[in-house]
Amino acid sequence: MKYTLRQLEVFLATAFHENLTRAAASLSMSQSAASSALKDLESQFDVQLFDRVGKRLQLNELGESIRPRAEALLEQARGLESALARHQEFGHLRVGATLSIGNYLAVEIMARYMGEQAGARVELEVANTEAIVRKVANFELDLGLIEGESRHPDLEMIHWRDDELVVFCAPDHPLAGKPWLTDDDLLSAAWIVREPGSGTRQHFEWAMHGLLPELNIKLELQHTEAIKRAVEAGLGVGCLSEITLVDAFKRGRLVPLPVPHRDFHRRFYFALHRQKFRSAGVERWLALCRESTEGLA
Repeated sequence: MKYTLRQLEVFLATAFHENLTRAAASLSMSQSAASSALKDLESQFDVQLFDRVGKRLQLNELGESIRPRAEALLEQARGLESALARHQEFGHLRVGATLSIGNYLAVEIMARYMGEQAGARVELEVANTEAIVRKVANFELDLGLIEGESRHPDLEMIHWRDDELVVFCAPDHPLAGKPWLTDDDLLSAAWIVREPGSGTRQHFEWAMHGLLPELNIKLELQHTEAIKRAVEAGLGVGCLSEITLVDAFKRGRLVPLPVPHRDFHRRFYFALHRQKFRSAGVERWLALCRESTEGLA
């Protein structure tokens, strides 16, 4: 074999950081050692993997084409190393989750995962759908749990569970208590919604097709709790996942507003890179996610 796993590590770190000094630091190597490893990899096959512009190293077409396979190969090597050294322990898992899932579903799954095996560690990153998709595609996360759909060519989207968006308001809002809302009601309301790029905002816009240009979007906020607080304070009407509203409805701080003629049904998905090796830890996490939906309609 003409290349080493260390050379592939240097190649991937350089592709990520686009800078050899930062790549070397991330691997606890000297810059000269990292430079030598990258140079040896290219010279052994008489190829160039990066376009060098000043101090910046940018993957060229060949480098882009082999990056997914190099990442998959290293992931399999790490899995083998973990299995040999830790007797099949699940080890470190990098999970991305969108805000609704991360705050209301993922923590319980993480607790079960970590409780099954001593030493298992989960790094949970919570962000909007757009950010999670980008990081899974760039191999920064092992998998993503997202609310919106993505057509990224490098990702496989697997249905996890169903969800429903719910329109809601404060108990003393003029629309509270109506048996259902009409399109005129929707157009008359001041809306407090999630930011563009979030899965919740994506499906809200799908559900409101035909009305979007005329909707009064008063506030765009990144966090579900901020939206709930603003609606509770009487600033407008909101639309969020039902999983985020259970407690507020139970306590009477917010009330649902039925909109039966609009489709607010949606799906949650697992986002996985097509070229990334699925370790025992990833497979167990997916199984725990599926187990968490047992008993749901």
